[in-house]
Amino acid sequence: MTRFRTLDLLVTVLIGAAFGVAFLGYGQLYTLIGPLTAAFKPAEGLLAGIWFLPAVLAALVVRKPGAALLAEMIASLLEMLLGGQWGWGTAVSGLLQGGGVELAFALLRYRRFTLSVAVLGGVLSGALEWVWERFAYYPEMSWSYALMLLAFFLLSGAVLAGGLGWAASRALAATGAVDSLPAGREHVRATEA
Repeated sequence: MTRFRTLDLLVTVLIGAAFGVAFLGYGQLYTLIGPLTAAFKPAEGLLAGIWFLPAVLAALVVRKPGAALLAEMIASLLEMLLGGQWGWGTAVSGLLQGGGVELAFALLRYRRFTLSVAVLGGVLSGALEWVWERFAYYPEMSWSYALMLLAFFLLSGAVLAGGLGWAASRALAATGAVDSLPAGREHVRATEA
């Protein structure tokens, strides 16, 4: 297994910490849209992919086993410690979301860091998070609505976590800020070719 360098750890922690703080605000968005989704509760799943984003971004930038899980756990624990509205459930979500992304990259032995793998990571995160939320937050939801919620989680995971994570990693690499990390080196090689 490839060891983390100090830089790998710092970048992973920074990604997790930045998202942990941002998630406090994003959690308030969920509260604000509550009246809009009250009539069709599964629609909340359309915004779920943003929660999986730190894991996808860390996996694409740092490219080490465990980076996705570490970034997601830091984000979730920080959100929880700063007073996030879901309490300890946030840590469970972080574990499942980071685990879903890790699983996607592990299936390909951490050798491919493409858009399709990022999308798969978002989808697997969505599937794992849905299992938790179905029973922890939506136990009264009918199975037809629960399956619609799952579809929205998967779609949001693919687009908001996978697609947006991919775009963010590319944009970050283009700034030169991560040139000493694999994503940055790959960007430099691509621009020199």
